[in-house]
Amino acid sequence: MELKQIQYFIALFEEGTVTRAARRLNIAQPALSMQIAKLETEIRQKLFERGPHGMAPTEAARLMYRLYTPIMRDIDHAREHLSRRDVIVTGRVSLGMVSSEAQSVLPESLARFDALFPQVEVSVADGFSAQLIDAVESGRLDAAIINKPRGRLTLHVEPLIVEEMVLVTSVVHGPELPDEIDLTQQSGIEFVLPTRRNGLRGALDAALMAADVVIKPKFEIDLLSTIVQFVEQSSVATILPRVVVQAKVDEGALRARTIASPPIVRHIIQVTHPKRPIGPAAQALITIITDEIKRVTTGVMGKQAP
Repeated sequence: MELKQIQYFIALFEEGTVTRAARRLNIAQPALSMQIAKLETEIRQKLFERGPHGMAPTEAARLMYRLYTPIMRDIDHAREHLSRRDVIVTGRVSLGMVSSEAQSVLPESLARFDALFPQVEVSVADGFSAQLIDAVESGRLDAAIINKPRGRLTLHVEPLIVEEMVLVTSVVHGPELPDEIDLTQQSGIEFVLPTRRNGLRGALDAALMAADVVIKPKFEIDLLSTIVQFVEQSSVATILPRVVVQAKVDEGALRARTIASPPIVRHIIQVTHPKRPIGPAAQALITIITDEIKRVTTGVMGKQAP
C-alpha cells in the first residue's frame, strides 16, 4: 500500500465522485480509478459502490478512512514541522472543553499533539459551556471548545463542526425500534437526558420545540458516562452526539439510530478572547481535536455535514 494510494482514497471518500476527487488531486480520472482498483485488489475489499449520486463508500471504506485519516494528518503536520525544524515550539496551552468531547476524543488527540509538539505543556479543563466561557473571559483559559450558546458572545467565535445527535438504546435491553426514528410519531419511549444546565440539552430542546415535539425525560443526569452506562444496562433511551457513544456502538453494546425527524444537531465552536489571540500550539491542538471528532463521526456517517 503506497502513500499515494491512501491520499487518492481519502480524496475520493471525502469528495464522493471521481470527477471532484481527480480535480482536487490535479490528476486524470483514469489514473485515480486505477489506483483505487489496485488498492481494492491489495486489501481484498470493495471500497466503493458506484451509484446515481457518485461513489458510495462501503463499510470497509469507512473503517479504512477512520484508521488512515489521522495518520495522514500526522504526516502532513510532521512535514510542516520538519520544514520549520529550526523553530522549536515551546510554552503552555490551557484549553477548556465540554465534557462530551473531552471524554470522547481527548486521549487520542493529546497523544497526536505530544508527538508533534513535545516541548509544549498542556492543561485541559472540562465543564459546562457557560463555565468555560467565563474562564476564557477571565484569562484562566487560552481557548475553549464548547456548544454554541443561544445568546451572543463578546468572545471571538470560530465554528468548528456540526455534530449529529442520535437516539441510543441498549442492544440487549433496549426496545425494538426502526433504524430511522421519527420523534413526531414515537411514543412510549422512556428517556434519560442531560439536565437543562447542559448545552446538549439546549440544542435538543431547541430542535424539539421547533418541531412541536415534547419529550419529558424520566431521568436527568449530567454525567454523560453515567448516561451511557445506564442506557447500556436498561430499557431507557437517550439522545446524544454520536461521538459520545460510538465506542460502545463499535463494541456492540449500544445501538445508535438516526433521527430523521426532527433532525437534531449541535454546533461546536471555538471561543477565544479578542484581545488575547492564541498561539500556533493552541491552534494545532484544537485542529487535532476537531480532526478526531470528524474521524469518529465521519467514519460512520459518510461525509460530514458542513
